[in-house]
Amino acid sequence: MEFTGGGRLEIRVTSADVGKRVSVRCVTDSGEAGGIFTDAVGVLTSWDNGVLLITRRSGDTVRIAESSLVAGKVVPAAPARRRGPSGTFPELARATARAWEPVESEALGGWTLRASDGFTRRANSVLPLGDPGLPVAGALAYAREWYADRRLPAYVQAATGAEGTQELLCAELERLGWRREVSAEVRIAALAPIGDLDADVSAVRLSRTADEAWLRRYRRFEEPGPAVRAVLASGPSVWFASVAGTDGVPAAIGRCVVDGRWAGFMAVEVDPAHRRRGLATSVMTALARRALDEGASAAWLQVEADNDGARTLYDGMGFAPHHHYHHYRWAEA
Repeated sequence: MEFTGGGRLEIRVTSADVGKRVSVRCVTDSGEAGGIFTDAVGVLTSWDNGVLLITRRSGDTVRIAESSLVAGKVVPAAPARRRGPSGTFPELARATARAWEPVESEALGGWTLRASDGFTRRANSVLPLGDPGLPVAGALAYAREWYADRRLPAYVQAATGAEGTQELLCAELERLGWRREVSAEVRIAALAPIGDLDADVSAVRLSRTADEAWLRRYRRFEEPGPAVRAVLASGPSVWFASVAGTDGVPAAIGRCVVDGRWAGFMAVEVDPAHRRRGLATSVMTALARRALDEGASAAWLQVEADNDGARTLYDGMGFAPHHHYHHYRWAEA
């Protein structure tokens, strides 16, 4: 990380750069010789009362005293990708949302309020992809009432870590009393290499519907009611994969939504008794081949930040992080 200009450390950021991606260096011990320095890169989300807030790609916020700064500059919004497909944040946000269509929705300007009887936060949260037509505080108050009328907790889904993401909104949510409850990565990859994997797909059965056996393996709900079935069946072209197991419960399952050039992978689960046998790879390879047949060329998936096993699997398939998304919940008094 290079801060020098003509051999000198320089502070080339000001409060006018709020909303821009910056790189700063500060002293965390003392300003004397031998002091400890640390660097931070992210979006400058505020600079008030002598304190800078910088939101990292992961969504974590760093507080830095203005008096501790020794260098800083504005940096490009996002590094150029060297491999795999390209995709903007708005394009991916809309594609991922279409894979989890809610049972009920309402537009609030450029925001979409989504409800599905509580099944999956992705179908029960505000998706803010534009101007709500109101001040943010007013839009959030409307959202709280909208979810309260449906006896649901109020969530907002917001993203960090790519050009055009919502670091400023995330900072405003936290300032107004919303709390980040869960975070995940959106990863993307070229689709053809996944379809070309040397995987045994002979035992993978593909279907247009999630049958009772598939639902018994998924179990992300108390009962598979109408909302669960409706959300899982939503999307432009939906495929369900399963590998037969015992007692009528599949050994492995998966779901894929084909949407133009994108194929989204989700609900990939393997019976713990059948893990480390390549079943997850077989499921994804079979789904990828079907998506390629339908004209898709790029892949996306969502994985929670603490799911190390899944992240290792997806690393091996060529998936790279594109951005992070977070669900903020209104912290009721």
